[in-house]
Amino acid sequence: MTRASQTQTSTGRVTVGIGGWTFAPWRDNFYPKGLVQRRELEFASRHVTAIEINGTYYGTQKPVTYAKWRDETPEDFVFSAKAPKRIMASRALAKTGPQIEDFVGGIVELGDKLGPLVWQFEQGRKLEAGDFDEFLDLLPKQSGARGLRHVLDVRDAFFIDARFLDSARKRGMATVFTDSPDYPSFADVTTDFIYARLMRSRSSVATGYPDAELQTWAERALRWAAGGEPEDLPKIAPAAAEARPRDVFLYFISAAKERNPAAAMKLLEQLGLQPSEAFRP
Repeated sequence: MTRASQTQTSTGRVTVGIGGWTFAPWRDNFYPKGLVQRRELEFASRHVTAIEINGTYYGTQKPVTYAKWRDETPEDFVFSAKAPKRIMASRALAKTGPQIEDFVGGIVELGDKLGPLVWQFEQGRKLEAGDFDEFLDLLPKQSGARGLRHVLDVRDAFFIDARFLDSARKRGMATVFTDSPDYPSFADVTTDFIYARLMRSRSSVATGYPDAELQTWAERALRWAAGGEPEDLPKIAPAAAEARPRDVFLYFISAAKERNPAAAMKLLEQLGLQPSEAFRP
């Protein structure tokens, strides 16, 4: 197997992970029996290569907490993070600059392990194009010398159109691909990385997804990473994308959540990847 920290020069890096790391059912089918809760992140980060932090959606953490998470995980581990809900719920997005600065200023304590920041707009949130574009212009491209990546997860199907995609492309921001039937599902490429949230895991399948479906996702991930695009995924406004290596972030989220770690580990196996460090009891 290839170490997760190693990639071919002709492709981008593929990381595969789960949403969060604190979930009681995982103590029966993922974490070793008797593992103390304070070591769950340490264990999870040595079995998957990325985690999307969900807790930041409900409230920011102290910088010292982010630093603790950084230090508990392997050198090449990646954290994505959902931005605080209160920002996206603001009636005037264009005036959320101070809140954005506060969130970003804390989470950069994750250092080199900081991956994309996800800005999730729930169903029912009506967006106005001008206000939304002003909001996008508030999202910083970097913090100090560190570049930042942003992901737009807009769940109002009526807002997802060619204009929305053009706004993302102009700013170098990604949009979310999800296989969920409950949210807009489209695979238009808008920047130099891909962000996919897989939300169809099933309790009846030990690995969440059948092997054949996971193999299909492995093939899609490798195609994206090499600069191509899967031909079997839907698009809103197809446009020619530059054929260049892309980093790919795949997360198993929600649905039959108890199966998501197994799904992520199986997909890593099919990709020929493994976490760069082993867990030491």
